[in-house]
Amino acid sequence: MLASKRILLIIGGGIAAYKSLDLIRRLRERGAAVTPVLTRAGEEFVTPLSVSALAGEKVYRDLFDLTDEAEMGHIQLSRSADLIVVAPATADLMGKMVAGLANDLASTLLMATDTPVLIAPAMNVRMWDHPATRRNRHQLAADGAMFVGPNEGDMACGEYGPGRMSEPLEIVAAIEAALGQGPLSGRRILVTSGPTHEPIDPVRYIANRSSGAQGAAVAQALASLGAEVVFVTGPAEVPPPAGVQVVRVESAGEMSDAVDAALPVDAGVFAAAVADWRVASASGRKLKKSKDGLPSLELAENPDILKRVAHMGEGRPRLIVGFAAETDNVIEHATAKRARKGCDWIVANDVSPETGIMGGSENAVVLITEDGAEEWPRMGKDAVAERLAQRIAAALAE
Repeated sequence: MLASKRILLIIGGGIAAYKSLDLIRRLRERGAAVTPVLTRAGEEFVTPLSVSALAGEKVYRDLFDLTDEAEMGHIQLSRSADLIVVAPATADLMGKMVAGLANDLASTLLMATDTPVLIAPAMNVRMWDHPATRRNRHQLAADGAMFVGPNEGDMACGEYGPGRMSEPLEIVAAIEAALGQGPLSGRRILVTSGPTHEPIDPVRYIANRSSGAQGAAVAQALASLGAEVVFVTGPAEVPPPAGVQVVRVESAGEMSDAVDAALPVDAGVFAAAVADWRVASASGRKLKKSKDGLPSLELAENPDILKRVAHMGEGRPRLIVGFAAETDNVIEHATAKRARKGCDWIVANDVSPETGIMGGSENAVVLITEDGAEEWPRMGKDAVAERLAQRIAAALAE
């Protein structure tokens, strides 16, 4: 449970603020102490009296309150907590966090702390889908913030879609995970991500278009559920998530060695787009044009990391998840790949140029298991990662 844990709860200004009252009650039921911070906009939806009554503590509201600064100060207030939770986190609050603004108590607390931060977004579906919000969410995750939600559903404004704040018990579960008490606590999980670069000469290489965004999101989601994550990444465009053990590699051979060094693990998620081939004899010098024509490149097959680990027998991870990027007959090809590689699950997607998935912020995947194919709706890559992480946690709990 959450006994002896102190949660600093920042309540933003959205209609979902009413859920924060139930969240406080649920946290206190589990033994947590809740220090509430109410923004000026938040006061338009819930009263300081109701928040204080449920928390059993004073509500902090004003950055320039002389008494509060004399007794505790906003610096100490932010650092005395085990976790800072922003619920609801409005588009405005998320924007302030990314920009590093500190013009009220809530934003100043978030700037003046090294305490982990968990964000529960809540806003109109159009605001959530706006490119600025998408960029802000990605940057906050890269900075180490954890997320729970948002969910899809009916909005107070009458629209439907993603943007509803997660339910209080979902946030409680995310808090427990963030504090090392989640469903994957004690589990060690390997995640490979990004492309590999196979050298032709010192300045040229063979590669693919993988950005590494989905693998990084999966690693972050698993860590948020309490897992110890070993993140083996090729030269990806996106930064690795915070809170994981990062192992950087370049080539398929280096990735294979790093995977071996990471074992044993409870589960392996092989999201990396490993190059199938490499140049058999890479040149130690830059290849030059010559009157003799084009240079001849002899290719050699790279190690099949997924297949090798799936067939290793003793020491094999209990759950192995592979990825399949296809351009046609997605389910048919991914099902065949699962059988050929010997992994437990395959996460397949269509990366045809018209889908915008390769290098984009969204994904539409099919989960292939022994029970068949399960098509997931198109959603953000972070949402795909969170859903997959929950499935992994459930499978390892069986």
